[in-house]
Amino acid sequence: MTDHDLDQTLRKGPFDVALHAAIRARGLSLETLRRRLAAQGVAVSLSTLSYWQRGRTRPERSGSLHAVRGLEEILDLPRHSLVTLLRPASERTGPWRTLPELCPEPGIRELLDEIGGHGDRRVTGLSLHDQYTIGPRRSIVETHTRAVYQAQQPGVDRWIVVYHHPHGLLPSARSARGCRFGRVRTDAASGLVAAELLFDRALDRGETYLLEYGFAFDESGAPACEEGRGFHTPQHEYLIEIRFHPSALPARCYRTWRPDAQTRLRDTGDLRLSSYRSAHFIEFGMPAGYHGIRWEWD
Repeated sequence: MTDHDLDQTLRKGPFDVALHAAIRARGLSLETLRRRLAAQGVAVSLSTLSYWQRGRTRPERSGSLHAVRGLEEILDLPRHSLVTLLRPASERTGPWRTLPELCPEPGIRELLDEIGGHGDRRVTGLSLHDQYTIGPRRSIVETHTRAVYQAQQPGVDRWIVVYHHPHGLLPSARSARGCRFGRVRTDAASGLVAAELLFDRALDRGETYLLEYGFAFDESGAPACEEGRGFHTPQHEYLIEIRFHPSALPARCYRTWRPDAQTRLRDTGDLRLSSYRSAHFIEFGMPAGYHGIRWEWD
């Protein structure tokens, strides 16, 4: 089995098929896996490992999930790749979402064509933290993102990001750390920005890369009432935080979700505003689609 075939199996599942394929691809015996797990302080019997890869039982308890994370490491698999397959399909995978599906603005395809990227399946997002700052006039004044990516194939050296301002404004400034901006394209009619983030080197397969980037905006837009991000594929970890100016505090905040841009946004839970004037949520192994926070001013 090639690495490409294994990657496809890890994306589609089910868990037992993916585990069996990974064990076969790495050429390790169940006894070897048992011993290496034991060296990590995780006790799992040979019969349990056999049942898992044959689909007779599934790991469900916390100790079993800890063992699955250990298997991901021993089998040299992307972090959470097996754990994610244990979630119900309705909460887990779904189809790969293209950027135009997540952002239906007419100019998105042209911007991506100019940069040369509609989403790279050779890269997995392991951890992504978004922070949005709301100014005294209730508009967005700054966005900041901190992300960790993992290369699924050798040679990956960039990532394409897209930001759409809810009221069609373009950034007045941008920043990057751990990477640099390459080609940047904008659509003033819709407030779209597509940017190429260049790594400092081409990555090896399985190598991770940490970077930060952000955009600043003049406070001339209408009051904002929602922010979030669309994901091509299930995301291993996502943290989103909205920070409010002391003179612009919302009345209520909600977590929101939709599978694609054609589906109506819906609230999935209430969020509490902290004493430090921020609302957030963090999720692990969540499905592809749009995840965000909505708030009401009155």
